[in-house]
Amino acid sequence: MTTRDVGFAFAGLLIAILLAALDQMIFGTALPTIVGELGGVGQMLWVTTAYLLAATITMPIYGKLGDLIGHKLLFLSALAIFLGGSVLGGLSTTMTGLITARAVQGLGGGGLMILSHAIIADLVPARRRGKYMGAIGGMFAFSSVVAPLLGGWFTDTAGWRWAFWFNLPLGALAVTAAIIFLKMPAQRPTRPRADVLGILTMAVAVAAIIFITSWGGREFAWDSPVILGLIAAALVAGTVFVLVERRAAEPIMPLHLFRKRNFNLATFGGLCAAVAMFGVIAYMPSYLQMVTGLSATGAGLLMVFMSAGITITSLSTGALASRTGRYKWMPIATCLGLALGLFLLSTLKPQSSIWTIGAFLFILGAGNGLGFQIIVLIVQNTFPITEVGTATAANTFFREIGAALGSAVVGTMFTTRLMALLTERLAAQPGGPPPLDPTSLTPGAVNQLPEAVRSVVVTSYNEALTPVFLFLLPLMIVAAVALCFIQEKPLALTNAVPAEEEPPLPRGPDPQPAMEETV
Repeated sequence: MTTRDVGFAFAGLLIAILLAALDQMIFGTALPTIVGELGGVGQMLWVTTAYLLAATITMPIYGKLGDLIGHKLLFLSALAIFLGGSVLGGLSTTMTGLITARAVQGLGGGGLMILSHAIIADLVPARRRGKYMGAIGGMFAFSSVVAPLLGGWFTDTAGWRWAFWFNLPLGALAVTAAIIFLKMPAQRPTRPRADVLGILTMAVAVAAIIFITSWGGREFAWDSPVILGLIAAALVAGTVFVLVERRAAEPIMPLHLFRKRNFNLATFGGLCAAVAMFGVIAYMPSYLQMVTGLSATGAGLLMVFMSAGITITSLSTGALASRTGRYKWMPIATCLGLALGLFLLSTLKPQSSIWTIGAFLFILGAGNGLGFQIIVLIVQNTFPITEVGTATAANTFFREIGAALGSAVVGTMFTTRLMALLTERLAAQPGGPPPLDPTSLTPGAVNQLPEAVRSVVVTSYNEALTPVFLFLLPLMIVAAVALCFIQEKPLALTNAVPAEEEPPLPRGPDPQPAMEETV
């Protein structure tokens, strides 16, 4: 493939990543309207959970199958499944139909995220791959901010079903780019041997973890029989999964991956960074609306500061890694940058200005962008090209688990402390507690409260969330220390041999290929 072909193919991959990432969060702002139209308030959580569950379970499956039969055909299949789910969602007339459509989307979306990384590894040697990883990081940052804004805009204008329909033209562009410009073998001469028992036990373990993080402290108390049963199921299924993988002919997550120091350290660092980032992303918009009085759109726009920080630094460090071959410091800087951003956010007060909050979010995002996607590059550079898909899928799998854990941990600590503060302080109001249900507060209702009561609500929200950010600091420090032990292996200049067999590379600028030079 020429550099031109790679460029157009990469554009198609970016579109696919955008679609998969957007659909993780696009329905958050649309859910109240959807529930009002289709009914089924009790099923509302499943609109998001069904997608997350299906995508997380299928990631290792796509990674392993891609290494066995080739990535292009599997990528096109994942796109077709995702777009089929979008059609089903656009036509849904019941909550059951909508949830089913979201699960189908997740079955394709998990493949889009994994296979896009794997295809880039097929096309571009590790030494030149950093700038592509930086662009992918920027796309994820863009989608995390745009998704809730886009979902709200569709809901207020054309209707929430357009959150499904708009996937079709973008998906068609991605399919066209892959078919025309992605010139790679559609299939490898290998007959895959399905690791059925491994897939089943992994699915049970992942489902239990997702349900724990989605329901714990919200739908059910942490010490309830349901949550304790799910924890037991996750432990048992996880143990059986490890035993099964030790004997499988083609394990879905080969245990030899965990014998590599760089894989273990990079995966741990990525999981910790995901805990911090998604903990902030999940609850900062609500904080902004409740404490600063911003609208949902205004809160979403303020989160653009974080997205801008991620995009700027991820593109910069990606290009720098490709040019110099030095990258070890980047994930370490990410953990330290996240630690700084979390510390700054923990100092916020109700009277903090919008510009101050925006600056702190920018610093947090810039810290994340320094090395979050470089972690994937480290993992890919640790294994031969024939295992890149499997290794990438395993790393991303644990990152998704970290995202779910971050949202759950921050959410539990935040809501528990918030309810305690509101109950205590509202009861202490002169004349007794006002007729106010702490569990049903909305930004609009808070703005209409008498100033004395509103001040109690605002300060409670601030004092409930900001200390949680401080509690995440030790995790970032531990991750930074762990990442110091990563071995900085030279980035491979070719995909023809395993990365560990690559001869040492000189440190310095790497000449770029001419426009028609073969990559």
